[in-house]
Amino acid sequence: MLLGIDLGTGSVKVLLLSTDGAVVREASSPYSVKSPHSGWAETDPNEWWAAVAIATRATVQDQANQIQAIGLSGQMHGVVLSDLAGMPMRPAILWADTRSSAVLNAYRALDSTLLNQLANPITAGMAGASLLWLRQFEPEIYATARWMLQPKDWLRFHLTGEVATEPSDASATLLYNVLKDGWANDVLEALKLRSDGLARLIPSSSIAGYLTDDAAAHLGLPSGLPVVAGAGDTAAAALGSGLLEPGLVQLTVGSGAQIVTLRSHPTPDPHRQTHLYRSALPHQWYTLAAMQNAGLALEWVRGILGLSWAEVYQAAFAVASGCEGLTFLPYLTGERTPLLDPQARGAWVGLGLHHTQAHLMRAALEGVAFSLRQGLEAIAATGIEVRELQLAGGGTLEPQWQQLLADVLQVPLRPVAVASASARGAAILAGMGIEVVNEAIALPQNSTPPDAVIRPNSPETALEEAWQRYCSLYPALRQSVVGRE
Repeated sequence: MLLGIDLGTGSVKVLLLSTDGAVVREASSPYSVKSPHSGWAETDPNEWWAAVAIATRATVQDQANQIQAIGLSGQMHGVVLSDLAGMPMRPAILWADTRSSAVLNAYRALDSTLLNQLANPITAGMAGASLLWLRQFEPEIYATARWMLQPKDWLRFHLTGEVATEPSDASATLLYNVLKDGWANDVLEALKLRSDGLARLIPSSSIAGYLTDDAAAHLGLPSGLPVVAGAGDTAAAALGSGLLEPGLVQLTVGSGAQIVTLRSHPTPDPHRQTHLYRSALPHQWYTLAAMQNAGLALEWVRGILGLSWAEVYQAAFAVASGCEGLTFLPYLTGERTPLLDPQARGAWVGLGLHHTQAHLMRAALEGVAFSLRQGLEAIAATGIEVRELQLAGGGTLEPQWQQLLADVLQVPLRPVAVASASARGAAILAGMGIEVVNEAIALPQNSTPPDAVIRPNSPETALEEAWQRYCSLYPALRQSVVGRE
């Protein structure tokens, strides 16, 4: 048995996988994301540690002695400052945090040869940008921290007592030379950022350490289990859902949404709207369109409207396409692809007395779908022909929502048969690390009967008009939002 642990934004998912690729059991446990100031997104890593134990014990139950190895996946871009023993010195700064927009000019001032090494757009929420903010605004903590780790790497430190990272997470920090595959030391020097707090790089499927006695007691597992390096959640999800070869394109919807396609060579986006990161497999990269506000925005709307998820779908899909002129912009935490604007903000626009709670909810679903269409267009602009999308993630299980996505994106959607793709990818990496499986065990889960493919309906006038409104609103509202901040 192989154990995959996926440290997500709002919860941890733990999955038990047999060596033939079958999911035996899975469980999750939530934790809080706090925003003490506008634009901030933080979590106390101690909450992660507590939640991992709850979810692991619920997953493993009486099969602890059958587990052979542990693999990790986790939310990307975050920063955990810790002391020598791994204790956090402040809350973790997460990917959705936009405070570092105040210091991005230091990146923009870099020589073009240095920027080209990074092969990525300069955006808030990346680890390098957050470290610049910490150095300026919390200099004592920044100077005295021993380690500057990504979330899953901090978790592995607590599991094993060993500090390491791997290319898929490191390449998403804006501190990594994507073209030469290693830390960008000359970029660190130019930014005057510390390099001594960064972890050593090891392959994603290599053994990073072994479960300590204390960690084993915390999780209810045998001590000494090998713990594999793992991967960032997007790379792990690609592996876990069978996205193994260049040419396929996958849409994953969770708190954020990602559109991913693999590449055999590191090919930066000339428009700098999409990201280029290392995959979980050797000598492979992926292009990523990353939209920050998918399930995150829908959960917020659901909460303020006081609806259950069953009520969300019942109400929203009783409303006609286009919501009778109502449009929702989902940019609650700024936006990455394609706007690259941490100051973007959400809005309902076009409200009238005839609009109801159901209209508000339907508009939110359409707005998220429109943001995904923008991401798909950015992927296509890099030269990728998108004939079909694999559809993954826990945020895409409702059939009516799937159909709306297909109708907005105007491509067939092929659902992937595993919901917890990142946790499954982490477990596969664990098996690869101890050489009991290879990546091919992801493939059987990826088969979908032809009648399960969601095919788009012919373009609908009301939906296309709503799309045009959506596209016009961000530039129209951008200046008024900036002027108030």
